[in-house]
Amino acid sequence: MPTTMLTRVKSKLFVHARRRSRGMLEGEYASVFHGRSLDYDDLRDYVIGDEVRDIDWKASARHTRPLVKRYVANRKQNLVLVVDTGRGMAATTRSGESKKDVAVAAAGLVGWLAQRHGDLVGLVRGTASSTVSHDLRGTEAHLELLLRAVDGATRLDGEQSNLAVQLRWIVQNVKRRLFLLVVADDRDLDPALDELLRRLHVQHEILWLTVEDADPTAIDAGVTAYDVADGYSLPTGVRLDPKVRAAWAAETRARLQRTNELLDRRAINHARVGSTDQVVTTVFALLERQRRARR
Repeated sequence: MPTTMLTRVKSKLFVHARRRSRGMLEGEYASVFHGRSLDYDDLRDYVIGDEVRDIDWKASARHTRPLVKRYVANRKQNLVLVVDTGRGMAATTRSGESKKDVAVAAAGLVGWLAQRHGDLVGLVRGTASSTVSHDLRGTEAHLELLLRAVDGATRLDGEQSNLAVQLRWIVQNVKRRLFLLVVADDRDLDPALDELLRRLHVQHEILWLTVEDADPTAIDAGVTAYDVADGYSLPTGVRLDPKVRAAWAAETRARLQRTNELLDRRAINHARVGSTDQVVTTVFALLERQRRARR
């Protein structure tokens, strides 16, 4: 029986995060997406990042470690994974992995955390020419279907990316409040997308995760590097030229600065990830920033 995509996501989590770290990650998710109610369910060990005010000092006095209150969630949340499935996401990251594998790992991790907390998870995916929406549901089987949909739709012979198409679909078709995890290709964010983010941020809570491009000037000389957008192959002698490398690095820094400034202006917490090995720590840091921003 083939390994499911969700199993691979969870295996990556278990390999790269010990039990204590997994508890911290789940705690960050709960604090961002659920907050606290007036009642608490039980007690658990204190982990770095917990609020000091949540420590139960009387219970802690009877144990060797501090204990914090685990609060009952006020209500189920609706998490929608917004994933670019254009051909650009079938290219490789700087780690040499397929960008769609990194996207699936990140979306799968946050979706799994949501499912464990009883939340509903949906998906909006697409390209420059089409958008597909998947219903909100709360089972692992449904999350597996969502991840398979992302994997199957992201192909080198697919359509070009244009995440503004998917975000515009949400603006026009979704009335309820959502938590949106946007998994995006590493490209410039244009004014049209900026305006959509302005409108979306009024109604929804947004986390933005960019899957980093490979650096063609850092690829070994014996490997052919080409642009998946148009199939153009960059000659080895050109891409390894010091001047070309310097120009590429300068443009990459400028694009990164433009992206950061746009997302910061819209008060959207964001992060970049370049490999599946970085997904756990990157998602944890992103959730932690979101928690601090909501205080």
